[in-house]
Amino acid sequence: MLKSLLSGLLALALGTASLAAASATGILNPLDYGAVGDGHTNNTAAFARVMAACAQAGGGTVRVPAGKYLTGSIQLVDNVTLNLEAGAELLYSPDPADSPLVPSRYEGTNVFEHAPLIYANGRKNIAITGRGTIDGQGQNWWWRSGSPRFAPPAGRDPAPARTAWRHLYERIEAGEKLTAADFTAAAEFLRPSLVQLYECHNVLVADVTITHGPMWLLHPIYSEDVVVRGVRFISAGGGPNGDGIDVDSCRNVRISDCFFRTSDDCIVIKSGKDNDGRRTNRPTEFVTITNCVMYEGHGAVVVGSETSGGIRNVTASNIVSEGTDTGIRIKSMRGRGGVLENFRFDNWVIEDPKKIGFEITMRYGRTNPEPVSARTPLFRNFAYSNITVVNAKKVATIQGLPERAVSDVRFDDINATGETGVIADHASGIEFHQVRVAVKTGSAFSFDTSEHLVFDDSAAQTADTASAAIALRDSTDAFVRGNRAAAGTGTFLQVAGNQSGKIVLVGNDLADASTDVALTDGAPPSAVTRK
Repeated sequence: MLKSLLSGLLALALGTASLAAASATGILNPLDYGAVGDGHTNNTAAFARVMAACAQAGGGTVRVPAGKYLTGSIQLVDNVTLNLEAGAELLYSPDPADSPLVPSRYEGTNVFEHAPLIYANGRKNIAITGRGTIDGQGQNWWWRSGSPRFAPPAGRDPAPARTAWRHLYERIEAGEKLTAADFTAAAEFLRPSLVQLYECHNVLVADVTITHGPMWLLHPIYSEDVVVRGVRFISAGGGPNGDGIDVDSCRNVRISDCFFRTSDDCIVIKSGKDNDGRRTNRPTEFVTITNCVMYEGHGAVVVGSETSGGIRNVTASNIVSEGTDTGIRIKSMRGRGGVLENFRFDNWVIEDPKKIGFEITMRYGRTNPEPVSARTPLFRNFAYSNITVVNAKKVATIQGLPERAVSDVRFDDINATGETGVIADHASGIEFHQVRVAVKTGSAFSFDTSEHLVFDDSAAQTADTASAAIALRDSTDAFVRGNRAAAGTGTFLQVAGNQSGKIVLVGNDLADASTDVALTDGAPPSAVTRK
């Protein structure tokens, strides 16, 4: 008891002296507030003291020297820069008691959960910088997900917390307002992100390494004017939900010059889930992503599936991805709703995607058809240009809904190779200009129940002579202009189904095709016009 009292008095004395020094230099050292960088000592109280001193000084830089600092949640204050020097490592405490319940969002739903290792709520002018590392020690948390890949410690069972969360989710979706106390039983299931910025303004995250979080690595929520630059995101080989960045109902976000090697999506853009997301009704908008390299993740740049608040005005340029499941993925489903519009993806190389080069889907989950309502997502005005896709399992898939098609998507200057090609249904206003697609099996382009299609100065090549280069089923208003059949083509254009019509061929060179146009499965002779 006496030892603890003396230690506290010493820390207070050190802090008082350091505050006086900080008022002159603007730099605070956690060691002066009792922090110990030995990887074992719990530094939660020491970081709380240094942040309080920084707040009292009106802001400044908390500079963490080299060392390993085990700590619970560090809660940032206004006008602070948390600078991690080279060799400095923050290690997230495995004890949830070191991180109190705070307002957050869990997969698009408003919740209270254990505070992330670095957390800011309603703060302005904050920065996390330096060459140090933020390590979530996620192996201490992953078992709480209930995944069979991660056995719980002896005597621990994740099932009760998971069940408690399911009951809470139903109450939230029904519109019930909950408090932090309601989440006590469910909190262990709701694994926190590693760095979270909640309702913050004017934020910089630069140069650090963020690795192995309990869940997502960096999660800005309801924040504005966020810059992420030169950060390394590492979760490959880790636990579930190891996303790099999840931008969640934020405005004015710039992500550049970052490296990703993740066990889940690299960059994800979200805006809330289902009823709770629609009630919150805060979009993500004005997001730019550039000069990034992505490895291994499920998707390089992903939009959705939590889209209920809407997502608009997004660009991603100068990106290289290798070995991700998907290059560019846009996904939602019935029940989510939200308007997704004005996306532009330019100057990419997508090499060896394990599943799909480009995916656009409004059928991310299985749902039954229903009338158009606020629950129905709306996808429109996407542009893809100057992109190379190498050795994809599938070059692209576009999936709309019978009640609402994906609309107005333009592809320009695309060179893609893969096992299968572009496969689409319930799509409208899809244009291909100078697009080269070469595949091993099936058609290079295959559209079903679609309309207003343009194939302009493009090349469709398949090694499968039993399949047409371009296959249209029950589709209308297609314009095929200035295309050339590749040597060895069997059928260039196959039109199937009695709903097909208004398909116009103009100025094509089809001499190398065995058959230029084939009508099948009831397609009427009037469906195709040659000019």
